[in-house]
Amino acid sequence: MKLNEHAQNLGLRIGTIQIVAFVLLTILGVRLYYLQVVQGEYYSERAENQRIRLIPIPAPRGAILDRNGKILVDSRPTYNVVLSNEPIKKIDVTERVDDYANGLSLESKFVVERLNLIKTQNDFETMVLKENATMQDISWVESHSLEYPELRIELQPQRFYPHGLNMAHVLGYVGEISPKQLESEEYKGKGMRPGDIIGKGGLEQFYDEFLRGRPGYRKVIVDSRGRVQSEIAVVPPQSGQDMVSTLDLELQMAAEQQLAASSTKRGTIIASDPNSGEILVMASAPSFDPNIFVQGSKTPEGRKQIAAYWQEEQRPLFNRAIQGRYPPGSTWKIPESVAALQQGVITVANSNMACGGGIQIGNKFTRCMGSHGSPPLSYAITHSCDGYYYRLALKMGLNGLISMIEDFEYDKRTGVDLPNEKVSQTPKSFRSYVEKRDGKWNDIETVFASIGQVTVNVTPIAMLRAVSSISVGGKMYVPHLLKEFKSIGAVGQEGDLSYFPERQGFGFQRPEPKLIQMTTEQNELVVQGMWAVVNGGGTGAGIRIPGFDIAGKTGTAQVAALGKDTGKNKDHAWFVSFAPSHKPEISVIALIENSGFGGSNAAPAVKGVYDAYLIKRGIPLVDPDLVAKR
Repeated sequence: MKLNEHAQNLGLRIGTIQIVAFVLLTILGVRLYYLQVVQGEYYSERAENQRIRLIPIPAPRGAILDRNGKILVDSRPTYNVVLSNEPIKKIDVTERVDDYANGLSLESKFVVERLNLIKTQNDFETMVLKENATMQDISWVESHSLEYPELRIELQPQRFYPHGLNMAHVLGYVGEISPKQLESEEYKGKGMRPGDIIGKGGLEQFYDEFLRGRPGYRKVIVDSRGRVQSEIAVVPPQSGQDMVSTLDLELQMAAEQQLAASSTKRGTIIASDPNSGEILVMASAPSFDPNIFVQGSKTPEGRKQIAAYWQEEQRPLFNRAIQGRYPPGSTWKIPESVAALQQGVITVANSNMACGGGIQIGNKFTRCMGSHGSPPLSYAITHSCDGYYYRLALKMGLNGLISMIEDFEYDKRTGVDLPNEKVSQTPKSFRSYVEKRDGKWNDIETVFASIGQVTVNVTPIAMLRAVSSISVGGKMYVPHLLKEFKSIGAVGQEGDLSYFPERQGFGFQRPEPKLIQMTTEQNELVVQGMWAVVNGGGTGAGIRIPGFDIAGKTGTAQVAALGKDTGKNKDHAWFVSFAPSHKPEISVIALIENSGFGGSNAAPAVKGVYDAYLIKRGIPLVDPDLVAKR
């Protein structure tokens, strides 16, 4: 009885086991189907990614050359410590901070920043942890490769500025893209990632799209610890395009030397070709070393130096050529003279105006530096007669001055191919403020504006552009630094995913110059006055070069009231010029901050550039005193 019951229970049990086994096998089959068929591509890709990785190969940026092919900026190979994302995803990265900091001589704060940043990136992404790795760094990484498989050493290109402080403002520098930039519309569509290097400031920023190359990659097989076992394929990067600038290195170095030798060592010198707008020189002092931003941004010493640049009272990161706005003093009289002739306030035949030693407006007498009688325009330019221009501007009126400002485009940026250019401040922009403050625009404001003071603050690049246009009969070109970008060949085979097409070369897309309307006689009258500033006993006679006629205008701009114009409040010195005077090849402007008279401080700096220009052309320099004694 009991045996029969047991046999019956055995069959039931077997059936139950079969049902359970069938259900389990069905579940397993469904799961296998889901993993291998539905999700097969996903897991296959993950498995492949764990075995095969793409290691980026950074692309070298294009070099920047001067107009004669001399290197201004280049890239050179350097060893970097690179951090991979995948091996540290499942560990507590805070445990690595002290080890990395001590082993690689890094700040703990910086290591934390890098670890937090790479955690936000996709799997298998990499990021530079330390640039310019020393032999000690390389040895430490290699000896700890089992302990820290996420670290490796890579040879990568690094930007190098061989001329250091020279040309720093015009060239700019490179650095990692910031989180704020990554969120901006400008960079969202460019596929930029954290850690990517972009231009910051100067030509590096303005032409970043063309200078920046396209990275390649190495396809490698790795083991379970992420170590490279073999290489499957290499897709080479496409370098950035080389840029030929309009700068002339020899003239640039001459300008840099003049600024370094100036009394305050603060100011700017710009030289251009007035026939095209090409900038030959752009120097600004004090300056900074762009290599610090490239090589030192991840070291305690480098960060300290960068912080010092930002905090320095003399503002070494400030490009005085395009961002500085200064009262132009008597250099303002040149475009003012042209405007007065255009508007019929004076004529070529009758340009005399009283000096009077100054002018009385209400209870205020504004003096002239001399008493010049009733001079014609050319004499007033040559001897910088303030009294003449007080009365000239009053006849022009505020609207006449504003018409001049608009004609010479002082109310706009010049369009130079550099970022962060400032717009000059003029009576046009100050008008609403003055009228709100005083109820109207008073004559005394016109008098002050006539000699480039109080309501006039211009950028040196805007002043050079305006005066250069007068030298070539009124053609006002857009100043620019690009001569051409060289073409770069295609990489890979067309149709492949790794194919980079050829990048075509191109030159500066120069718009037609704006024409300043003036007659030949009007132009000649102004140029004659400027010629005599240097060659006819005027305020710039000290820089005369026999056989090379310079036409120029000095400017001494007050920054404080008389009696207080000493030390930091001393006058700014200006000199704007072109040469040869009647068929110009080059125009040069100098501004030396708080140094005194333009003829004594800015004009000699300009002469230093002209001397270098003549030496380049193989013309021997002649002492004007020896010529005078013959």
